[in-house]
Amino acid sequence: MSQTILKPQKTIPILENGDRLTRFEFEERYEQMPHIKKAELIEGIVYIGSPVRFNQHGKPHALIMTWLGIYWSATPGVTVGDNCTVRLDADNEPQPDALLRITDNGKSIISKDDYVEGAPELIVEISASTASIDLHDKLKVYRRNQVQEYLVWRIYDGEFDWFRLREGKYIQLQPNEKGIICSESFPGLWLDIAALLTGDLAQVSAILQEGLNSSEHKNFVKKLTTKSDS
Repeated sequence: MSQTILKPQKTIPILENGDRLTRFEFEERYEQMPHIKKAELIEGIVYIGSPVRFNQHGKPHALIMTWLGIYWSATPGVTVGDNCTVRLDADNEPQPDALLRITDNGKSIISKDDYVEGAPELIVEISASTASIDLHDKLKVYRRNQVQEYLVWRIYDGEFDWFRLREGKYIQLQPNEKGIICSESFPGLWLDIAALLTGDLAQVSAILQEGLNSSEHKNFVKKLTTKSDS
């Protein structure tokens, strides 16, 4: 009687901070650890998120998501993502706090297994303990992968950086005379920096509404809807 020889099952190591992995290895280990809510692969190195605090992350994150959500609701053809894993390249799979992408004919797609692949047009990071990563390694990765606008809220410093990709380099956009920064990738996405930093959501929303009422935003919506119909 012949005997069936069972092959030993492959043991997948646990995901740990500081691991050096390929994107395939990272995903394989991450999927085996559903209790981990945030892990990223940046330049081939694993970073596992710490528990998040209310004032240092939860509240600022909610302000950003509300701001982007209002824009999304008024702009057919764009989509907002909250803590989505993004497949950028062989060594980088970040999980940004927020992203805004053009739904059709943009620089990113949604894969068959429901991940973002490619560079969203705009990414936001809430940066407290992660500032050294967000402003160095991540900035380089996002620039190299052609993320058009990269926003970093530096909580401890009380500062907000808005980087715009031009000729392969990130330049920092400055507020106008009214203290407002206007997105170049998403017309009508206006932000009152001072109001955001003080948590004045009503003022943030009011300035955004001015942007949504602008002719630039109306033309952008027309352009997006025309593309989706063609």
